Parts: sequence; structure tokens; C-alpha cells
Amino acid sequence: MNPDPNTPRFRVRPPAAWINDPNGPFRWRGRHHLFYQHNPDAPVHANVHWGHVSSTDLARWEHHPVALAPTPGGPDEAGCWSGCVVDDDGVPTAVYTGVDRHHTGLGAICLARAVAPQDETLAGWTARPAPVVTGPPDGLGVVMFRDPFVFRADGRRWALVGAGHADGTPSVLLYDCEDLTRWRFAGVFLDGHDPVAAEVFGSGAVGWECPQLFSTPGGAWVLVVSLWDGEPRGTGFLTGRLTASGDGDPRLVARTGGRLDHGRDFYAPAVLQEEERALLWGWSWETRPQDEIDRAGWAGVLTAPRVVDVRPDGTLTVVPAPELHLLRAAEPFADGAPRRTALPVSYDLTVTATARTTVSLLRRADGGELRVVMDPDEGTVSVEHGAREPVVVRTPGRRVRILVDGSLLELFADDGPTVTERCYRRPGDVAELVVTGAGAVVGGWEQVAPTDR
Repeated sequence: MNPDPNTPRFRVRPPAAWINDPNGPFRWRGRHHLFYQHNPDAPVHANVHWGHVSSTDLARWEHHPVALAPTPGGPDEAGCWSGCVVDDDGVPTAVYTGVDRHHTGLGAICLARAVAPQDETLAGWTARPAPVVTGPPDGLGVVMFRDPFVFRADGRRWALVGAGHADGTPSVLLYDCEDLTRWRFAGVFLDGHDPVAAEVFGSGAVGWECPQLFSTPGGAWVLVVSLWDGEPRGTGFLTGRLTASGDGDPRLVARTGGRLDHGRDFYAPAVLQEEERALLWGWSWETRPQDEIDRAGWAGVLTAPRVVDVRPDGTLTVVPAPELHLLRAAEPFADGAPRRTALPVSYDLTVTATARTTVSLLRRADGGELRVVMDPDEGTVSVEHGAREPVVVRTPGRRVRILVDGSLLELFADDGPTVTERCYRRPGDVAELVVTGAGAVVGGWEQVAPTDR
């Protein structure tokens, strides 16, 4: 039987059913662990557990038993929602959003600890029976409260929580959690009234979900938020510095920001701060009809790991993790001057251009086309496919790297803007590389499991 050309082979997803937000990327005993929102019973967004995979090389992932499951009668009985994983005095500890059966959109902050910290696979977890924070602080009119993220600054442990207020203001709240079992509310870390945030994100979002904060080797701080107005509305970032409030608690002084990913099928990224780099994964949802999803038996996929850094002007560089080279076949299917060639289901493609160049990837039976247009003179790169509006990003337009794994397309333009889109192959479509443009140079490799070589 031929494999489904729309099924990703190398990006993280469960063997079946539902996946959404990546949660708690964590490095432990030589392995990268990644958790994710998961419904083990059906490809629909319900019955939320934490799925779990790990890897020694960021290219091959091993599936583990479900890490967190709702506890009947407990604070997470209506779902174990987003959060993070931290090392708490040698014990990996999940800090996550629990929702009970009486929830009104407000979560509690719950803890679960690894049963056997000495086990590199972290296969067993035990939830604390009572939450460490039962809900939002009084007096702020908070109507959305979820997604704790723990970080360290000035030698102390803090946590961010995504929030939205009754007057429509989104915010990120701050807690002191040096002792993970005793949390102190430390004020509003940043909200939608901040002039930089207002200019970058605009109006419309009533809540900031899944806040993530990390620092770079150059000393900049980056805040990532997912924009929510009752539905996901994209992701954004702010770069700046941390300063102390009047009480000595940290606050972000934003300098600049922008869209984290310019595609329409990317949300709820999670960040792992490593000593020399920051790694990021996002969730990409399905855009095909539910009946097709039901027949396939799965929904959702996580992106490839990305390395994120900050340029001197405060903008971001985003590139695929170098470990993904392990997935490249030994011999390229395209090398040098462009030529027409069939494309595999999963591939890693680079194109450099000195003039306007069109990279066609899929010709549809209905006459449509999936293509990338690079225009160094205009300073743009666009992704065009089907009836959807083209996605256009401002960038020098001289180099793109395109990772395609089944229906997941991730484009990295000039090591800066990224575009994540879902592009499905239909019967009669032709997946073929055609590059037109004077002076274009192409490199293309099929993505294969390292053991397949």
C-alpha cells in the first residue's frame, strides 16, 4: 500500500487521533523531551491529555505512554491543558493548566512530577491532587487565565500566565514561584496597552495565550504570545530587556516585535531555552474538511524544531535546527542549476536567486498551483497555492529553504521570516519541481529516516 502523501513522516505527531499545542520541551539525561496536547480517542479537540515523545538527535522521535491524563473529580478532570516542564531540585516537574468540570474558561495551575527521575525516558508522572494556584488574582477582571510558563531571571524562578480581561485587554501575568508549591502574584508583566505591543499586534486579540520568554546569548529577551479573540489569530513576538518594577519584580520593556510566523497554519509555539540557543516548536492544524480528517484518523502536527535568535536591530533570525540535516538523503535529487524533477513526499529544498524566480512545487488537477515566488528587486517572498490568498513577506528574497513533510510546508526566507502552511495533495495532482529564474541555484534532498540509508 502506498503511504498517504499528506501524512507527515518526520515531524512530531501521535500515531493516530488528535494533537495540538506543543508543551514542555525539556532536556533531560541526554534526551530532548516534547509533550503535546492530545486526544487519544479521536481526531477532534476534546478529552485533552499530554502526549509524550523524546529524541536523542531531534530527527528521530520515540513515542512514550501518555504523560498526563485528566483525574476524575480532580482540578484537571476536564483536561490537562498547556504548560511547561522544569527541573525542580532534580525532579522533572510539569506545570500545567488544569480545568475542572465547572470551568468557565478559567484554569488552575497544577503540578505533576516524574515518578522516576533517573529514567531517561520519563515514562511515569504523578499529579499533585490540589492546584498551586486555583484561579486568577482578584480585582483585575480576568476572564481568561491559562498556560503557565516558568523561567529564571536574576537567579530566581518566575512564571508567566496568559490572560485576558473583561474590558478586552490581553495581558501576561507574572508570579514568583521560587518554591513551585507556593506562588505569589507579582503583577501584570505586560499588557495590550503597551505602546510597542499595541503597534505590533494591533487590536482584536482579547487574550494572549501560551506566553513564552527566553533570553539570547547577546542578552536580549524575547516574549512570544499567541493572539486569541475566541479563535487563534496568529502568533507574535516582542524583543526588549527586563527591568525591575517598584517592587523589584521583573517587567519587559519592549523595543520592537512582529509576527513570529506569517503563515495561516501555525499557533501556540513552545520554547526550550538551552545554554547556547533557543529551540521552538509550533502546532499546525488541519485545513481540510472534518470528514477527510475522520477518514485519515489523525489531525494536527508539530513543526520542525527551529533555532531562534535576535539580530542587533531586534528582529528575529529563525532557521531549522541543524540536526535536521540527519534526515537528508545521501544524494541530492537537485544540485546546482534548476531542472524539472519529481518531488518526493518529504523533502528539504534550498533555492538562491539573484532575480525574480518562481519555484513551482505542485501542479493541481484543477489547474491551481503551489509555488514560491522570490523577488530580490521588490524585496519579497510569496507563497501561493489554491484559492487561498498569497502570503507575502518583506525580506531580501535571495534565499529560501523549504521543508515539506507530507501536507506540512515550512518556508524559511533569508534566515528571517517563516511561513507555515498546510498543502494537501489530491488525486491527479503532480508534485514536480520547476524553477524559472536567471541565475537560480537549487539544492534538494529527500527526507529519509537515518536508518533507511
